[in-house]
Amino acid sequence: MAPVRDTADMIAGMAPSLDPELYHFCLVADTTLVELALASFIEDEGLSLILSDTVAQTHGLTTDMPMRRITLTVHSALDGVGLTAAVATALSDAGIPCNMVAAYHHDHAFVPAAQADDALAVLKQLAKS
Repeated sequence: MAPVRDTADMIAGMAPSLDPELYHFCLVADTTLVELALASFIEDEGLSLILSDTVAQTHGLTTDMPMRRITLTVHSALDGVGLTAAVATALSDAGIPCNMVAAYHHDHAFVPAAQADDALAVLKQLAKS
């Protein structure tokens, strides 16, 4: 299936899906943990990883902000414009913080675990509008 570039089509087709797993954003010195990460990014301050709750706890990392991942299942184009902004704005308007991560096929919104169900409802409503 071809990637979707049109903003309205990306939003309408995003079909958000909530992952049951808990995740944590962690700054680590142990680069071998990258093999266990859902995602990684090298920043000036160090290696940032998105790790499952189990991995983070097993390695004694900070787990004070558990997050849940909402995958926007539309195959959004890497050069598509507006999906991230629409999602972040809708969640912001609902008072829900999010960390957006774009991958090759899909965009992912990481939201505080306690607000995940509300965030999912907001994004489903956005897709309908």
